[in-house]
Amino acid sequence: MCTGSAPDRAELIGNLWKVLDQFAAHLESSGLIPFGSRLAVAFSGGADSTCLLHLTHRLGLQPIALHLDHGQRAESMQEAMELAAFCESIGVPFASGRADVPALAASYRVGIEEAGRIARYDFFRQAAFRMGCDLVATGHTRDDLAETVVFNLARGTGMAGLAGIPAVRDGIVRPLLPFSRQQTRTYCSEQGLKTIEDPGNLDLTFSRVRLRHRVIPELEAAHSGAVANIARTAGILSEENAFLDAMAAAVMEKCEVHMNGPLRFLTQDVECAFDRSVFLSHPPVLQRRGLRLAAGVLGASMEYQTTSLAVEMIGIGGPGSISLAESVVDLQIDGGVFQMAKRVVDEPFRYSLVTPGVTESEVFGWQITVRPWNPDLPVRDKDNLDVVVDAEALQGQLYFRSAHHSLKMTPLGMDGTKQVTHLMAEAKLTKAARKRLPVVCDMVGPVWVPGCRIAERVKITDTCARAFRLTIGPLEGAGRQEEQERIDPT
Repeated sequence: MCTGSAPDRAELIGNLWKVLDQFAAHLESSGLIPFGSRLAVAFSGGADSTCLLHLTHRLGLQPIALHLDHGQRAESMQEAMELAAFCESIGVPFASGRADVPALAASYRVGIEEAGRIARYDFFRQAAFRMGCDLVATGHTRDDLAETVVFNLARGTGMAGLAGIPAVRDGIVRPLLPFSRQQTRTYCSEQGLKTIEDPGNLDLTFSRVRLRHRVIPELEAAHSGAVANIARTAGILSEENAFLDAMAAAVMEKCEVHMNGPLRFLTQDVECAFDRSVFLSHPPVLQRRGLRLAAGVLGASMEYQTTSLAVEMIGIGGPGSISLAESVVDLQIDGGVFQMAKRVVDEPFRYSLVTPGVTESEVFGWQITVRPWNPDLPVRDKDNLDVVVDAEALQGQLYFRSAHHSLKMTPLGMDGTKQVTHLMAEAKLTKAARKRLPVVCDMVGPVWVPGCRIAERVKITDTCARAFRLTIGPLEGAGRQEEQERIDPT
């Protein structure tokens, strides 16, 4: 609660509206928080997060406060209770969690700082999802941005590292980047907001703390306004980095060789291939960026040295291979094509197929639809992703399973049997696709190998009275419920 004489209170109110106006103007110009978004705010109790929570609340954004107890200090539980009470007093919902950061650091074999960061962001994303929030806002300021740039420069980095902290990425927004740490502290002080100072922010055993208290002040002494200048430079580099990334993405799209034909959605999250000659026709700067972007699509990152080695190997040609991104991704070069594949282990599977209805696989990103069909209405799909079978020729309940060399069937139009794995190989499916492709079966055996053939025994004949139409495609977010209701109104 603010205290003071009447003129003092008037001045404080004026300062509040001034900061609110600046904050509101930044949100409007940047579009960081789209209208109607459900917002969560990472709330540690420090001046930065307290300022952010208070500002978003005063602007009517209806934030939800998320607080994670790192389990490192005896007083942290009491502080969490105080933060919950503060949120209740201003009418902001509060959600908290607790993590054993030291144990996490030992498990991941990383430092306490990195373990804390991992724990925080994991908690923020999980809590935001649980509470129906679209975005999580953190209290990073201009000072944090400058410190990150200097830290990245010291350890070696490219343009992305020199761009510092992104204003928005993966559902995390940072609305306070244009504001200084001193501004947030002044705001909290003038508004009478109690804040908590984490002792870790003064512990010089942490490299970032030493940077904050020893290096940054020296830079400011050498040139007044150094922090603001570094932040401005980071903003310029961020724009140029995004531009170069867009160019590199266009290069990789031009180079891409589509695998698995119409079934490419089966493995687009674990593998990609590119034309080597087209790739090498572009400047090295775009080659390196393109490889890092491709690795990012596969959920990995690449260091500079590994990226340079990969570019060199692609230039030399194959055959050959190299492990990228801490052995998570493999790069294979064979003739005119190089492939990047995520190293995953896909276990064998077998599950019932909803008949009629829609069966979805969130793991592999596909959906199979089975619907009653008029056998007099033929479906001709050369890709064999949309087929019609004789429902009365089916034996027992339909199910889908992974392929195995023991699975055999007589493909439509053939006399003898053939292994399902051979059909997949003839369709030029990659190893990853063969492991993921669902083979539709009944009690007798395979009925349909999507992208390949249906079994001869379930083909539509002149005497067919009842049929099923089976389709497979990528898992879609919209329209699935309407499709389900149309297929099976009950």
